[in-house]
Amino acid sequence: MADFVNLLKLCVGADSVEDLEDWQQSQAHRWPEGRAVHVTRMWPKREAEVLAGGSLYWVIKGEVLARQRILGLERVEGGDGIARCALLLDPQVIRTEAAPRRPFQGWRYLTAEDSPRDLPKSRAQDDALPEDLARALAEIGLR
Repeated sequence: MADFVNLLKLCVGADSVEDLEDWQQSQAHRWPEGRAVHVTRMWPKREAEVLAGGSLYWVIKGEVLARQRILGLERVEGGDGIARCALLLDPQVIRTEAAPRRPFQGWRYLTAEDSPRDLPKSRAQDDALPEDLARALAEIGLR
């Protein structure tokens, strides 16, 4: 059993992993060198487990398709004076096997055992299966 836990989050506004990568590259000038940043409202109660090797898994168009290692957490305050949690991420986006996920708000914990596996580098550009086919395969245990 792993000593870390991952986070799972919807990648709102992105239609593909390339959209996520393009957006992060366009924002890189705003972030610490060698990091990507994603700000979320809530601070993980399981902070130590997240920082012990966890990743942020991205749900894009109903499927987990990618992840980024979480390098740190930082308190940030928005223009509205509300404290939030900045997830400091490795800028490398790692593609994963597609795994269907229903919509949800915020983020969820995702155990290492339940996390989709990374795609081999030779399959990094694979297109996702259509959502209904991916869900049907998952339901019968083939995904």
